[in-house]
Amino acid sequence: MNITDKDRFYANIRRVLKPAGRLAIYDVVAGDVEPLIFPVPWARQPEISFVITTDMMRDVLAKAGFEEISWADKTDAAIAWFADQKAPQPSAVAASPLGIHVVMGAEFLEMAANLGRNLREKRARLIQVIVRRV
Repeated sequence: MNITDKDRFYANIRRVLKPAGRLAIYDVVAGDVEPLIFPVPWARQPEISFVITTDMMRDVLAKAGFEEISWADKTDAAIAWFADQKAPQPSAVAASPLGIHVVMGAEFLEMAANLGRNLREKRARLIQVIVRRV
């Protein structure tokens, strides 16, 4: 999501994979509605976000020398996960002082909420892809 030169990125991954090697990708791609709401986990502002459409992702991977094995849209599962995170938790469970919020900083809750909103509003999609080096 924050790599500008995806052609070079995937070409270099292909270069280091053994023949018929596989690459698994779990990535956010652009949805049908614009613009994205920021901040998100990979970018605090639009200038450093480089999401592309699913068609562009397929094209970049094919040009880099990959053959698609599987392509699954996991957006609905992610939306359900975000909804589950909002569900009331048992009061006996204490929040951990350690977690991704330590790495992502004070804006993490807003970033996560915006990602969930972007997915719900079709501004972003979440894909799971497996490709093979050809």
